[in-house]
Order: sequence, then C-alpha cells, then structure tokens
Amino acid sequence: MRQRPRPEGEARHEVLPVALRAWLGLVAVLAALVVVVIGVMYSGHSKPGKVDAWIVSPTADSVRPPWRNVALATDFWGEPAGAALLVAAAVTGCLFLRRPRAAVLVVVGAGAAVVTTTLVKSLVGRTIHGADNLSYPSGHTAFATALAFAVALLVTGLLGLDRTAGTVLVLGSALAAGAAMGWAQVALSAHYPTDVLGGWCTALVVVPATAWLVDRIADRMADAGQREHR
Repeated sequence: MRQRPRPEGEARHEVLPVALRAWLGLVAVLAALVVVVIGVMYSGHSKPGKVDAWIVSPTADSVRPPWRNVALATDFWGEPAGAALLVAAAVTGCLFLRRPRAAVLVVVGAGAAVVTTTLVKSLVGRTIHGADNLSYPSGHTAFATALAFAVALLVTGLLGLDRTAGTVLVLGSALAAGAAMGWAQVALSAHYPTDVLGGWCTALVVVPATAWLVDRIADRMADAGQREHR
C-alpha cells in the first residue's frame, strides 16, 4: 500500500525535526553512557569524588550573599512551585502558537526527566549531607535542561532552522539552562558537580526520546482520525 503523503505544512508541527534526529540521537547515546559511567563510579558513595573536589573545595559550605541570593532564586525555579509556573508559562505559549505537540513535550519531557532522575537516584544510592539525601543525578538540573531543550525544539520548528543552526540552538539552550541551575545546586551545596553533569545528561537522553514518541503517537492518531472520516 502506498504511504499517505503528508499534507503541506504538517511536518512543521513535529517537535523533533527530521534534520536534527540523527545528531540528537547520537548526543542521547553519549549522554546515556555518561550517566551510567558516573553512576557506577559513585554508586553508594557519600563523599565528593576527585573531580568534585577539584571543582569545589570539600570544606566549602555555600556561597555568600549576594551570590547566595542569586543561587536561591535560581533554585526556586527547580522547586515544585517554581517548576509548575515555568511549565504553565511554556504550555500557554505553545498553545498560543498552536503547537499542541510542543505543549505535550514540555509537560511530559520535563516530568519524565525528573522521574528518571528519581529512579536513578534510588539505583545509584549516592548521598550528600546524610544518608537520606540522595544526590545523583540532580533533578533540578535535569528539569531546567529538559524545559529549555523542549522550548528550543519549538523555536527550531517555528523558525525552520536547518540541522546546524537547530542543533546549536537546542544544545546551546540546554547547556545554558543546565549550567545556570547546576551552578545554583553546587553553590548551595545541594549537589556535587558530577551530580549536576548526570542531571544534564539525563535530560539529553529523555527529551529527544520523548519528542520522538510524541510525534509517533500524534501521527498515528492523525492517521486513525483520517481513516475514520473516509
């Protein structure tokens, strides 16, 4: 049976542009390897590793004002109340632009990133400031990265960016958001630097996979709807 041709403009509503799939797929694979390697290295640990100690002094508590206030303000956007506000704003923007798939990706992608970090924390068992504080990977960093990633994918589709420009925008946005939230987590002594790296990489794995899944499900639903109207 001949495959149904896409109506003109339909591809523009995909949340994972075809031109970016190969590159982001490769990034996701490499990021997954990083998450696994760091998790194995620090499984069951309760102290900073050599890399952590090289970046931040093991005796450091947290940054002083005014930078502590900046760190606390940044951290707020990774807390439930702040995260809910960011997601609501992003979803509203997606719906205003008539991009329902992007709205779904924002909610599911960010949520899946946080859930994944929670599951990995239980598996790895790395702690900070006590046995009850699981630290690897950073959920705050994963959330911020995932949200920025999803919004950047939306912008890439809206602007019709090519592979190079789109990849730079998506990964640059993810890096900027992850670095900002990651700095706040380390500055407040909530996470080790390697926890932050793990959280960032977790989002790089989860969001492209979620975007691909959203497109697949949406396409199948659209196809089923058209068959019903024939």
